[in-house]
Amino acid sequence: MLPPFSVRELDYDLPQELIAQRPADRREDARLLIVNRADAMVRDARITDLPELLSSEDLLVLNDTKVLPAKFLARRASGGAVPGLFLEETGPHEWLVMLQGSHRLKVGESLSITPRAGPVVQLRPIHNAGEGQWRVAVDAPGTVEDILARVGRTPLPPYIRRKGGDLRPNAGGPVEPGATPAGVQPRDDDDDADRLRYQTVYARVPGAVAAPTAGLHFTESLLERVRSAGVSTVCVTLHVGVGTFKPIVVERLADHAMHAERYGLTPAVAEALHQCRSRAGRVVAVGTTSARVLETCALPGDASRAVAPASGNTRLFIYPPYRFRVVDALLTNFHLPRSTLLAMVMAAGGVELIRHAYAHAIAEQYRFYSFGDAMLIV
Repeated sequence: MLPPFSVRELDYDLPQELIAQRPADRREDARLLIVNRADAMVRDARITDLPELLSSEDLLVLNDTKVLPAKFLARRASGGAVPGLFLEETGPHEWLVMLQGSHRLKVGESLSITPRAGPVVQLRPIHNAGEGQWRVAVDAPGTVEDILARVGRTPLPPYIRRKGGDLRPNAGGPVEPGATPAGVQPRDDDDDADRLRYQTVYARVPGAVAAPTAGLHFTESLLERVRSAGVSTVCVTLHVGVGTFKPIVVERLADHAMHAERYGLTPAVAEALHQCRSRAGRVVAVGTTSARVLETCALPGDASRAVAPASGNTRLFIYPPYRFRVVDALLTNFHLPRSTLLAMVMAAGGVELIRHAYAHAIAEQYRFYSFGDAMLIV
């Protein structure tokens, strides 16, 4: 008998060919697996069926974070390549980054990034934060968004491969020093397309290094159909961090050190949630990220299931047998084994029902992970 919340509950076997390497030709081409908790049944549908699956009393909650082109390639004075990933801005002209091969770096040495256009960007490591993370001083004009637009690439997850190579630290081995002449940031032919498709159409607040992938299926026309059906929509913000890809390595989920992510929920959204409750509608979270914000802002012990406006960093880890206080339905993609995201989905749908749903999705050749198909838990 396994312990009640063993990480082994999150294991499943997935054929490699079901890991979507590219998005569907159109966002609205995604398949949708409906998971009904009331009768423990699943059925196949399309994401375009979503307006008919919602009611005019429901509230759809989106995450409006914007993915930054956070991957970059720096060079040491010796010419050695240092692949990097921007994590967050920690002060004026100061970033927290992940740097590959960071054990060879020294505080104070100079790293340079040659952009496709404009002046060279200089990075100077000033503090080793551990686990490959460094605080660096940045010598370049403009905002973080301006600089990364010139030097960065789309921070695709480590299981998605592009011919330009994967610069995510520890995701695919070192990048050959000679892969790019003179330290110029590589940009494969797919990066323009990835910048567009690895971003929701409603992205507004820059800060994420991974996309809230359930939202990738929406187009303006699908959102308009949702709203035309009388369904209200609001946005919260959660900047998805690199920790979202960190596997759970402890045996008991309760022992997992959950990563922190920055979030925000405004008074206007809190009022919209209150109004949804007043009309007996459902709160439908688009993605685990939106769900995490909503549950973080839930007022403890409040029988009305109200939320309070708030912002900050959340370390909330949702796993079975967590009882959701705000979220009534969840639209989500299919997630990696041993991930905190799958743990949340199992909390939402029930361990056995989600196992059944994943087995059905595999048998029916659904596409998995970030660029894959979707699931609606009702």
